[in-house]
Amino acid sequence: MPVSRLRDKYRNEVVAALMQKFGYQNVMQVPKLEKVIVNMGLGEAIQNSKIIDAAVNDLMTITGQRPVVTKAKKSIAAFKLRAGMTVGAKVTLRGERMYDFVDKLFNVALPRVRDFRGISPKSFDGRGNYSLGVREQLIFPEIEYDKIDKIRGMDIIFVTTAGNDEEGRELLKLMGAPFKAA
Repeated sequence: MPVSRLRDKYRNEVVAALMQKFGYQNVMQVPKLEKVIVNMGLGEAIQNSKIIDAAVNDLMTITGQRPVVTKAKKSIAAFKLRAGMTVGAKVTLRGERMYDFVDKLFNVALPRVRDFRGISPKSFDGRGNYSLGVREQLIFPEIEYDKIDKIRGMDIIFVTTAGNDEEGRELLKLMGAPFKAA
């Protein structure tokens, strides 16, 4: 199986650059991308259960992996929500699929966003993990505009082994994340 373009870049360029910048003694200290979670919250699925099928198909087309349907943990009367009702779908990507998805996201999908000026460098959680919100699934080239019933957004979380935000930011920047200039 061929190695993904981004994984190859990580091994050959990113590791060396991070070792030089942060002064790591061992290659195993260098932060790496552990997993990418793509989540789609579907609050409107409470009224219409067919929405779930469309969202699952969209996520499967985008990521190349079958999503897990998520259920509500608690009942919330104000939202007419009962525990156990379907409220979303998520995919956890690791390995080659993760690198292929991240490569496609940074180089193809995000530049297709209208008036795109870069992603915010402030959305780190303090432990080197980054979260990103996308407003519409149409930015991905696999999605056909005519077959979409409704525009849905999604959350994309990059989980890294970095110890702090600075290391995580540098890792993603070297991997090609289009951060805004501060």
